[in-house]
Amino acid sequence: MAVEGIPFIAFSGFATLVLALAGYGTAAVIGLAVTGFVTWFFRDPCRTTPAEAGCVVAPADGKVIQVREVDDREHTGGRALRISIFMNVFNVHVNRIPCSGTVRQVSMQPGKFYAADKDKAVLHNERCALLIETADRQLYGLVQVAGLIARRIVCRAETGDQVARGQRYGLIRFGSRVDLYLPVTVRPNVREGEKVRCGETIVAFFPGHPEQKTP
Repeated sequence: MAVEGIPFIAFSGFATLVLALAGYGTAAVIGLAVTGFVTWFFRDPCRTTPAEAGCVVAPADGKVIQVREVDDREHTGGRALRISIFMNVFNVHVNRIPCSGTVRQVSMQPGKFYAADKDKAVLHNERCALLIETADRQLYGLVQVAGLIARRIVCRAETGDQVARGQRYGLIRFGSRVDLYLPVTVRPNVREGEKVRCGETIVAFFPGHPEQKTP
C-alpha cells in the first residue's frame, strides 16, 4: 500500500462508518465501494526487477503510447529516444527508477491538465522531471506528467540521491503518464501498444552500461 493513499482510505472509511451508524444504508454501501476502490487504487505490489546489465525497466505500469526519437533540449540537452507510458485509473500508480544512477536535477513545472495520452500534454501539462546520470556518465530524463484526472504528482527523489533500478520514487494520483528520455544509442525493447509492468518489463538496453549496486 502506497503511504500517500492512507489519508484517502481513512477519510473514505470514516465517512462510510458515519453513514452506516446514521442509518443511511444505501449511502453506506456506496461509501464502502468507494473505500474499496481507493484502497485498491493505492496498491503497491512487490515486483521482481531484472538483473541484466544495461537494462532499462519500465518506470510505470500501463500502455506504451510512443517510442520515438525527439529533440530533447529541455531534459538531456540533445536528441533522445522518448518512451511514453500511459497509466489509466486501473493501473498500479507507483513509479520506479528505470536504471541506477545519481539524481542530478529535480524540477517541478506547473501547467495545464490536458488528457495525458495527447501530444500537447508533453508541452503544456504540469510535470516533474528527474535528470539521472548513470555510472558511465550517460544522462537520461524521467518525467511524471499530470493528466486530465490526475492532479497530484508525488516525487520523493531529491538532487544528489543515489537511486537503484526498480526503486520506488513516487506516484501520480488517478491516471497519467511517465515519459522516459534515453540516449539515442540505447536499443529499444518495446513497441507502441504494448502493456508494461513497472519495475519488471525491460523497455530498452544501454550499450555496455555497468550496473551499480543497490544502495
